[in-house]
Amino acid sequence: MSTTLRSASLQFVGLQEDTSMYELQSPQFSNRYFIISGAGTRRLMASPEVVGFDSYSAMLPETVAALRYLFPSGSEGDVDILTILRGGLNYPIEEACHRVGIRVRDMHFVSCERIIENQVITGLEIKYEKLRVTRDRTLVIGDIIATGDTLRMCLDQVVDRFRRKGGSIRKIIFFTIGGTRAIPLMERMAERISAYFPSFEGFECFFYEGIFSVYTDKGVSGINVPDIDFGWNNGIVSPEFRRYVMERQDALFEKCIIYDGGARRYEIPVHFEEVLEYWRGILEHADSIDMQALVNEKLGYDGPMDYATWLLVTRLGTLPQEGLRSLWETEQALCKRAASLSLKEIARRRIEEITLISSNYE
Repeated sequence: MSTTLRSASLQFVGLQEDTSMYELQSPQFSNRYFIISGAGTRRLMASPEVVGFDSYSAMLPETVAALRYLFPSGSEGDVDILTILRGGLNYPIEEACHRVGIRVRDMHFVSCERIIENQVITGLEIKYEKLRVTRDRTLVIGDIIATGDTLRMCLDQVVDRFRRKGGSIRKIIFFTIGGTRAIPLMERMAERISAYFPSFEGFECFFYEGIFSVYTDKGVSGINVPDIDFGWNNGIVSPEFRRYVMERQDALFEKCIIYDGGARRYEIPVHFEEVLEYWRGILEHADSIDMQALVNEKLGYDGPMDYATWLLVTRLGTLPQEGLRSLWETEQALCKRAASLSLKEIARRRIEEITLISSNYE
């Protein structure tokens, strides 16, 4: 966990249209960072079965709630939408703006594609852009942030075009299923953008369900993908999402909290093949996987542990305590019986469920 994130505290902002809202606060932040949790995004991020248009619409209520929080009357100004192709198309930003009553002035597009050589990602390349440069613009963006390399490259491109063509950026509102690396990246970007545009007010970033960590190795299972797969360790996960997963414990053992967003929206058979590949790998290696270690990895800590320590580790100690003790008890009970769980049984069940659903999209 970065020093910047470690010094921050999570505060409950309130409910906005059945969406729980939290703000991550620190005197070191030049930007504002929120976690939003709702029924749709909990279902999306715990269930790879949520695909196609349903994966788009699952994020709509939470996105609307966030925009209503920022624009209470819906008429405080207008915005531009910047879509980072193609993952950004999954985010229902235009529809959310329409529902809130925010006018969208312009739609901008930038594509950043991976350069793959011999099945290895060797870099990124901007292949397409459509930007209409004007002054004092508020950009609204939605995209997954893992390492942050794509976002950094795209924003460098956009800021450079605005600067060279006499435009300016006032604010960036960002929606993400994203990881902890987003925060130091946005802090650096805010400093850089402010140097070009002194009136820049910074980022307002909304993380769906939590600020997750990114695997740095293949994990306990040996088949996670470094710098791509998300986990809970050293992140900050909303209590609502933790509780949702505890009520559906197979979800705890999924590859990560989000599979490739573009594939599950637009190439559904490819998405399901990725899900099945993971679970087949789990089934194949189940006998050699330490179940206690796997549960600890997925929960983000080595348990069982006492309540006070759990509050510190999960970063939930600054929140209202109602319901947290029962969540702690549920997680500790899982830790205590982890060794008795059958990973083979879980994998077979998930393979059967995913195979049945995926047959509808062949």
